[in-house]
Amino acid sequence: MPTMQTRRRFLTTVSLAGTVGALRAPPAFAAEGPLETTTVRIANRHSLCNAPQHVAEELLRAEGFTEIRYIETAAAATAGTIAGGKVDFSMAHASYWVPAIDAGEPVVLLAGVHVGCFELFARDGIQGVADLKGKSVGVEALGTSTHVFLAATAAHVGLDPANDIRWITTGPKVKPLELFADGKIDAFLGAPPEPQELRARNIGHVIFNSSLDRPWSQYFCCMLGGNREFVRQHPVATKRVLRAILKATDLCASEPAGMAHNMVERGFSDRYDYALQALREVPYDRWREYDAEDTVRFYSLRLHEIGMIKLSPQKIIADGTDWRFLNQLKRELKA
Repeated sequence: MPTMQTRRRFLTTVSLAGTVGALRAPPAFAAEGPLETTTVRIANRHSLCNAPQHVAEELLRAEGFTEIRYIETAAAATAGTIAGGKVDFSMAHASYWVPAIDAGEPVVLLAGVHVGCFELFARDGIQGVADLKGKSVGVEALGTSTHVFLAATAAHVGLDPANDIRWITTGPKVKPLELFADGKIDAFLGAPPEPQELRARNIGHVIFNSSLDRPWSQYFCCMLGGNREFVRQHPVATKRVLRAILKATDLCASEPAGMAHNMVERGFSDRYDYALQALREVPYDRWREYDAEDTVRFYSLRLHEIGMIKLSPQKIIADGTDWRFLNQLKRELKA
């Protein structure tokens, strides 16, 4: 639960932004019917790019939720905690969700939230992704968002990610960032606030930025997924959760300074300057423009090509997506 200072800061930010109406019940409430549950559980994942799901707490209360729980969740276990019924919703990279759907996990994608946040840092002499052949890259575990995304990126330039890259798995207690900073690995794919820290420390150089470099910058990065049974049993609650998170996404785009304070107070970074820079750099303002289904199709094709999934993109979309709430909210939350 946030401190009272965090709640006051959030409310002040919203008020100063002229968007205090975001905290009022929308007119659609009457047509939607009552909430099937007033409890929602969201994964507590320590990445600044997931800010919308964390700064949405007061917006969720305005939607009628009275018990909002943030559950500590390891990056590699997000889909499993949702599939196991321990968490109801979480943001994660699109490429992470696709293998979970392929494996038959009871998860469903509901919306794209923002575009790229990954930056690939490398040591001197490595100028592009193709130069990673024979090089070492640190990841917390195989199957995490960073591993799956970088594998797809490497394959796109002609590498065999399983054999051409030496994947160094660190586990949750050792940060790949520190291995890179200490010169023990050749490259590191970072998510906010890690790129901001590496740039401030003048360590390595960026050879790839997923918010700028095509084709990756043309698709969503993080998408919101939910437990399939929760979505089936609680459609009103699902729509209200998504509405709160999309409103929070708009606040991250329009009021990054206030949202950065919120994230620092929640412990996602101990540096306000890193948090502010990250929220200003991540494109939070494109969820109305980009096509969530195109994103799923794109990553499904890439992962199918390198043998990381078996199902076709059409089957992945049919089995693991539900865009009806997003389509309704695109009409309701017009810019």
